[in-house]
Amino acid sequence: MTEKKDLTAKFRHVRLELARERGHPLGDSKEGYDILMPLEDDGRVDAAEWKPHQAACRVRRFRAGEDDRIGRLRRKPGGQWYFDYEQGDQDDEPGFRFGEERFLTGEYVSLTSQGTMHTYRVTSVEKP
Repeated sequence: MTEKKDLTAKFRHVRLELARERGHPLGDSKEGYDILMPLEDDGRVDAAEWKPHQAACRVRRFRAGEDDRIGRLRRKPGGQWYFDYEQGDQDDEPGFRFGEERFLTGEYVSLTSQGTMHTYRVTSVEKP
């Protein structure tokens, strides 16, 4: 298990919560992700910092009424970021343009889960 002392100064705990969408007119704070990841000063994912610290880049998906899923932040050879929970790609959740998105409080990012894209609001970005 990665300890706080093993993380570099670029690591942040990022919380995403489901934004407004059909069926959730106010969004949903009980559905989202907690991510431990390195960020540049402008809030973008720091790929250079991620590479040697991949094992520390964790994600926890939470949804009301379901068990949490624990996975890792990964990157495909073409540069696409995704959440990986188990071996194989059946349960992978790709981020939409994660490499260009800024993970700053109040910003929005999109992910595809079970074939459907959802938008999430960044509700917090904190040092671990």
